Amino acid sequence: MKKTDALLAVYERLYAAYGPQHWWPGNSAFEVMVGAILTQSAAWLNVEKGIDNLKSAGVLSPAAFRQTPVEEIARLIHPCGYFNAKARKLKALVEWLRQSCNDDINRLSAIDTAKLRRQLLAVHGIGQETADSILLYACDRPVFVIDAYTRRILGRLSMAPAKDAYGNFQWMFMRHLRHDVRFFNEYHALLVRLGKTVCRKLPLCQECPLFDICLHNSAR
Repeated sequence: MKKTDALLAVYERLYAAYGPQHWWPGNSAFEVMVGAILTQSAAWLNVEKGIDNLKSAGVLSPAAFRQTPVEEIARLIHPCGYFNAKARKLKALVEWLRQSCNDDINRLSAIDTAKLRRQLLAVHGIGQETADSILLYACDRPVFVIDAYTRRILGRLSMAPAKDAYGNFQWMFMRHLRHDVRFFNEYHALLVRLGKTVCRKLPLCQECPLFDICLHNSAR
């Protein structure tokens, strides 16, 4: 099976099993950016607690973040774990927003995707997965996000690239699938759904919609 057909077959099976995921949850592009940092090494339920704390404190805007001491931000996002480090990362993010677009995230649309990605990667605490999450979910750029779930699932399907590197996984999706924001959004969200609920470190193979095409399932 050609790579494009194989990737589309995975998507179609997951979509048939789980339906639309309505991801990423957030009331604004800035909230999505904040969530992309808070979710690093954290369960989403805890991220929601942190975001709710920020909202309740009236801190969920770039200007409010800059005016709030880093210690207070750390206290508010405590449920997310690594709260001191993440508070510093959020401070760096809002400083970049001030410099790059004067806090008007809509103005980022004038920046080429590759250049915008390089700028994000230069911000303290933003790596490839976080940068691509911001690009796709906050800035509506057709960039495929690679995470641990995606790598695990493709590895078990024997579809992983020869070299286990973020860029190689991303290239495979970007090379063989149409560049569409909504499609990339849904595909990534479906992989996350499968990885969280079924394709775990100890997989529940009998519940998997990819069971009959997976070389890792427990029946073999």
